[in-house]
Amino acid sequence: MSLFGTSSGFGAGGTSVFGSTTTDSHNPMKDVEVTSPPDDSISCLAFSPPAMPGNFLIGGSWANDVRCWEVQDNGQTVPKAQQMHTGPVLDVCWSDDGSKVFTASCDKTAKMWDLNSNQAMQIAQHDGPIKTIHWIKAPNYSCVMTGSWDKTLKFWDTRSPNPMMSLQMPERCYCADVVYPMAVVATAERGLIVYQLENQPSEFRRIDSPLKHQHRCVAIFKDKQNKPTGFALGSIEGRVAIHYINPPNPAKDNFTFKCHRSNGTNTATPQDIYAVNAISFHPVHGTLATVGSDGRFSFWDKDARTKLKTSEQLDQPITACCFNHNGNIFAYASSYDWSKIQNRSHEDWEFPSGTPVK
Repeated sequence: MSLFGTSSGFGAGGTSVFGSTTTDSHNPMKDVEVTSPPDDSISCLAFSPPAMPGNFLIGGSWANDVRCWEVQDNGQTVPKAQQMHTGPVLDVCWSDDGSKVFTASCDKTAKMWDLNSNQAMQIAQHDGPIKTIHWIKAPNYSCVMTGSWDKTLKFWDTRSPNPMMSLQMPERCYCADVVYPMAVVATAERGLIVYQLENQPSEFRRIDSPLKHQHRCVAIFKDKQNKPTGFALGSIEGRVAIHYINPPNPAKDNFTFKCHRSNGTNTATPQDIYAVNAISFHPVHGTLATVGSDGRFSFWDKDARTKLKTSEQLDQPITACCFNHNGNIFAYASSYDWSKIQNRSHEDWEFPSGTPVK
């Protein structure tokens, strides 16, 4: 529970993480690098909600820690605080008022971090690592939703050691998203389940996966009335599916597109195909960002079905991304993701990693 920047905290060697490299391939676009990044691969990022003044970025890592930075108007970052789990942190989220951060870990627990007191307490327990965590703010209840590799989806009111509800899933939870009153969970074996959250959470529909390979990430998008209407689903096979829950014309409205491949959509030559590691929708324009193990991020317009921009290639995979609440800042994490573990020696397993902010 040490504060950033203290002599006992991390960050003493943070300035040398990238300073010793001879090339700029780790940050080819000269984006602003976050001060004192974690010491191992970054698994998740989340910006503070609109109710909170300013911009604060939370990042969880395989170094078992979760860190908070303030992102100033000039793009510079100030390390603020840190908390620890006893296993890698796989997901993070904020409460709607910005006073709490919730963290999910391979140590089979989830914690609530009170930023005002800088104290963290356990609020959830599973029989397997917890892969996803989301805050749900409904008119008649508030809770934390956790999805685990123990094949359960649990809902917690943060004041009780026992869950409000536990829903069995057919397989391990791989990724999830929540935009009230909808939740989407993607599981192992290409499972897809939509939940409705009004009154109390319940299963709404199971969907045959539009993708043929393992699910990696999912993000809900909204319609023009600002209500959740569908989701984007990414797989390890360099492909994203756009899927509407109740489309007028399913065959026409739902579609998939290729991305994060070595030579675009050219199929005449062999391709290197990379995982889509994260998807994030712009909060104002509704466009989406994807990041992949190819070390690139891309922006897309799903309505026009066009690619807007692709970044230059970083020297490591991009493992996570997010927009801030008004869409003025895009954060992404560059770190090793084990996608080439068979080609690496044991000594190379631990990689320094940074989180540029654009």
